[in-house]
Amino acid sequence: MKTPLIDRRDFLRAAGIGFAAAIAPPAWAATLAADAVFATAFVKRDGSFGAAVLSEAGKVLHAIDLPDRGHDVTFDPVSKRSVVFARQPGTFAVIFDHAGRDAPQTIASITGRHFFGHGVFSPDGALLYATENDFDNAAGVIGIYDARAKFSRIGEFPTYGMGPHELLLPGDGRTIAVANGGIETHPDYGRAELNIATMKPSYVLIDRVTGDLIEKHELPAALHQLSIRHMDTDPSGTVWFGCQYRGTGTDRPLLVGRAARGKELQLIDMPPDILSGFRNYIGSVAANPDAGTVAVSSPEGNSLVVIDAASGRVVSSSTLVEVCGLAPDGSGFMATTGAGEIIEGSGATRSEPDYVWDNHMLRIEQV
Repeated sequence: MKTPLIDRRDFLRAAGIGFAAAIAPPAWAATLAADAVFATAFVKRDGSFGAAVLSEAGKVLHAIDLPDRGHDVTFDPVSKRSVVFARQPGTFAVIFDHAGRDAPQTIASITGRHFFGHGVFSPDGALLYATENDFDNAAGVIGIYDARAKFSRIGEFPTYGMGPHELLLPGDGRTIAVANGGIETHPDYGRAELNIATMKPSYVLIDRVTGDLIEKHELPAALHQLSIRHMDTDPSGTVWFGCQYRGTGTDRPLLVGRAARGKELQLIDMPPDILSGFRNYIGSVAANPDAGTVAVSSPEGNSLVVIDAASGRVVSSSTLVEVCGLAPDGSGFMATTGAGEIIEGSGATRSEPDYVWDNHMLRIEQV
């Protein structure tokens, strides 16, 4: 008897190009003419799934269909291809041209692995790295895909932790930073978290060429239930991370931190009302290099907070229902919500009531 995972892979192979782009020629022109566009996964009110490319004014330029819920998008500026990953525990990733010139390509995770929703290209665009779950061994791995050979999977290396989520290529282009959430999951149990009492999150740096561990940092033992999940890099090369707490609901641990190579992790203190507003859940982290700020969002707490990257001081906070997706936009941040709103960096709001925007948003520069 096949498992649901195998069934889904078979469906993907059979569907092939069936996940066709819903693109009209005027949308191509609009996309190519913009200075920047934004890519994000969505759920439509009719229950269908997809990924959309938005203009700087928050207008949907075009969209592709997905077989299930997506999570994050990564972009390769060399080939100008994007990849949207399935939400964990998902078995598909869809490669697409954000300008709509090529048909999407769908790849499936291999037997014994599923995607964790995030990935990153090598600087030359030759390789795609994806966080994956070796679920029978309760171990995190980075799957390696050859982008110049139809994204065939050519290897993997360990993340030196459990439940890897987001990964980045900060600094030298060779070192991969990975947020190991520390949570064990298995597709037989859906999204159930199986080791809350013993979880051990970590932040690691890995040589992407050799797969060797460079650094591994863990939070103090009292914070072992503070799952490190999402990250971005500020102009100084410091990696900012956001956490989700799996301990007692009345606890109020610090949820945002930063990591610098060779140093211990630093959690950022915040005013009690700001911290309480997160409801122990950070959903997305984005840096704005031009403004020198970092934004974090909490869809659980309906909260968006902007932090000065140099000082770690909170500079603004906003209440937005189910806000999660974040990307730099001018001197501020574009944000999307589960209520269907798109908030530009200027503060202007556009409503797209047919869409529920998923967790993350990517800014794609048109250079």
